[in-house]
Amino acid sequence: QVQLVESGGGSVQAGGSLRLSCTASGYRVGTYCMAWFRQSPGKDREGVASVNNYGNTNYADSVKGRFTISLGIAKNTLYLQMNNLKPEDTAMYYCAAERRIAVCSGNPNYWGKGTQVTVSS
Repeated sequence: QVQLVESGGGSVQAGGSLRLSCTASGYRVGTYCMAWFRQSPGKDREGVASVNNYGNTNYADSVKGRFTISLGIAKNTLYLQMNNLKPEDTAMYYCAAERRIAVCSGNPNYWGKGTQVTVSS
């Protein structure tokens, strides 16, 4: 029954911003680990950011200082604020949730379908 639906992707120029949203159903955000992943053609899927049940966050080095993961409890939504976007950020972004507390393992139990982010020079 758990469903994760991403939105907010699009095409922007380098230096621009996007805010991705992941609305969850059948699952209360913040209960366990939630995360954003991304994948572009020819590359492995990589973890972008995660937040555990205590609100602790982790970020890939490539996005530190530019991206912010947060929880919108009232709307049962996970967000990813993406600032100062670079062409290398171009990828399909996926929302994910893992039934794990304290430490996110990087092996989610649930995935969204993804939302495309394209950053042009």
